[in-house]
Amino acid sequence: MDYKAVFAALEIVCEDNVSILCGPSDLPYGAVATRLVTCMRDIQEHGRALEPVIASFSAIFHHYDFDAQTPGNGYRTLAKVLLSCLLHIIHKGRYIASNYNSAFFRAEHNASEMEAYCSALCQLRALLHLAEQLVHDNGYGQLYSLQDGDLSRQFVREYSSMHKACFYGRCLGFQFSPALRPFLQTVVISMVTYGETYSKQQSGLSLAALSLLTSGKYVIDPELRGAEFERITQNLDMQFWKSFWNLTESGVLAGFSRIASYPVQVNFTLSVPPVPLQLPLASDPSLTATVSPPIAHWGPGPVHMRLISCELREGQESEELLAYSRGDPPTISASHLPWVQKQPRSPWLLIHFHGGGFVAQTSRSHENYLRSWSKALGVPILSVDYSLSPEAPFPRALEECFYAYCWALNNCHLLGSTAERVCLAGDSAGGNLCITVSMKAICSGVRVPDGIMAAYPATLLTTDASPSRLLTLIDPLLPLGVLTKCINAYAGAHSQTVQTAASSGSLSALGRDTAALLSDLTQGASNWIQSFLDPMRTTGGTRSLSSAQRGPTGGAARNPAAQCGAQVDYPEGFEPMRSECLAFVRPTSCPIIRNPFVSPLLAPASLLRGLPPVHIVASALDALLDDSVMFAKKLRDMGQPVSLTVVEDLPHGFLSLYQLAKETEVAADICVEQMRTIFQQGNLRKRPKPGETPPSGSQSG
Repeated sequence: MDYKAVFAALEIVCEDNVSILCGPSDLPYGAVATRLVTCMRDIQEHGRALEPVIASFSAIFHHYDFDAQTPGNGYRTLAKVLLSCLLHIIHKGRYIASNYNSAFFRAEHNASEMEAYCSALCQLRALLHLAEQLVHDNGYGQLYSLQDGDLSRQFVREYSSMHKACFYGRCLGFQFSPALRPFLQTVVISMVTYGETYSKQQSGLSLAALSLLTSGKYVIDPELRGAEFERITQNLDMQFWKSFWNLTESGVLAGFSRIASYPVQVNFTLSVPPVPLQLPLASDPSLTATVSPPIAHWGPGPVHMRLISCELREGQESEELLAYSRGDPPTISASHLPWVQKQPRSPWLLIHFHGGGFVAQTSRSHENYLRSWSKALGVPILSVDYSLSPEAPFPRALEECFYAYCWALNNCHLLGSTAERVCLAGDSAGGNLCITVSMKAICSGVRVPDGIMAAYPATLLTTDASPSRLLTLIDPLLPLGVLTKCINAYAGAHSQTVQTAASSGSLSALGRDTAALLSDLTQGASNWIQSFLDPMRTTGGTRSLSSAQRGPTGGAARNPAAQCGAQVDYPEGFEPMRSECLAFVRPTSCPIIRNPFVSPLLAPASLLRGLPPVHIVASALDALLDDSVMFAKKLRDMGQPVSLTVVEDLPHGFLSLYQLAKETEVAADICVEQMRTIFQQGNLRKRPKPGETPPSGSQSG
């Protein structure tokens, strides 16, 4: 994208609009015309200030890329987001200039739209200023300021005080693929309505029903939606986030997901008892190593997993495997489906660790893409349902995932595989666990997986500043307040370590709460109707920023950030807009977060040397992009095999959205091809048994 052409077009659009709006008109727009003129002049001032900033970034982008063939880093992303905002403004400005004198021109609506984008532009200008500080203070080619605690604290303080609601209202998701914007709007509206009713002591199903019926006001009032979303992401507790994200675990939503997913012949959960395992040493298969069961926080306990296979394979119907089944009766067996043709064991095995910030979801939430993976690769998949934080902080999840990996190696014949090639795959938190499980395998001396596919992995669980992490101010799926809650939960800050109990099914919840649900529906319907009436009591059904909130350049008067010691030397005459309510962001100061098995980006070379080929698939618009770029560069500089693919226009968590848009399908296909590369790459090796010499020959994959 030619930034010079964008800024030139912006200048022309601003001049044209000011000229037209200040000219004679037969239509009585009055105050609206004044608002638009003020807004266009503010946009023009921002544009003139930002063009040299983008020019300076364009000259240094390439120093921060993984390589010349993989352009992608937080500085590129910030520039791309800014230009995307400018293109929306240009498009809207041209529409206003062409239709201003039309009898059907919606003056109030268009003024509110332009003011929202002006606010977003003001805040993006502040982010780019912070990015300039990162360029100045960080080392050459370094995206993180790992040693500069003051800079990271300044970033957190700025986040706490800066206005963010404009990014969650009319401008929601402007930076992402257009096909995803309706989904993002649905997520945000669902979250704010769920947050409004969250304090009610009801079942998840009742709460969801009430939320649905009270969502009307947030549909028709984007400013209210943005303000409420900002409040929720800044200050609601971890249990809210766990509860909201786990709505995808409900029987209704999971059922819809299964209907839309590929059918599979094997899909059931396992519960593996905590007994010590004996595995051959990688260096000398005649010797064995003992792998202890998970014990952190509450002692030995079973490890839960889900087996998914597109085809029924030998071993998967065995009584030995079905004895581990958590279902009653097991979901699948040859005796139940006698017409199913049993296939031989696959030479491949995929072990999956799901995402969810270490605090939410299970394999059930990720079934939609796991089913498609099993079909595309023709491979059985074992997905681990590790214990979640804050009830089970580090290292419980890592212990359970490593134990599941070792159990799978020993029992691959039950899973429908010979495990000649084993791949670990995971997204976000799951990507972190793929890497750390492999590190643990190296330290334990057991077989290391043949490769890792990590989608947008979290490799640095800190609030250290980086250009991509500045996106947490505008990202509806990964705000900084939520990210720090997840990090602190996994690190054990204010943990509530208890033995987790199996949750009740949605049907039993419905049975218990039928009366409450009907009551909620009645009350919710009343609130829903009322929600359409309330916004109409304000002028035009919308609210714009008052002159007291807006400064001379679209910003606001200096506010509470100064009282927090969060002064940033912004350019003279400029100040970003500030939030009326400060966010509480707990610093990630717990020493555990710098443990290399928590933040593998901080791991010494001795722990990373020996990792299998790592294939990272990241998104250019993900706040964790710099995690991927820096980790890939670290492995490459050590001589470790690594690849990095950066996809465009998609948010964090795109794997779970793969059925929503063509772009997410393409990104999911890239992940599949990386796993196929791992399975087919090099020689297939057989899993040595105790006392057996590794084969000297090879097989083609």
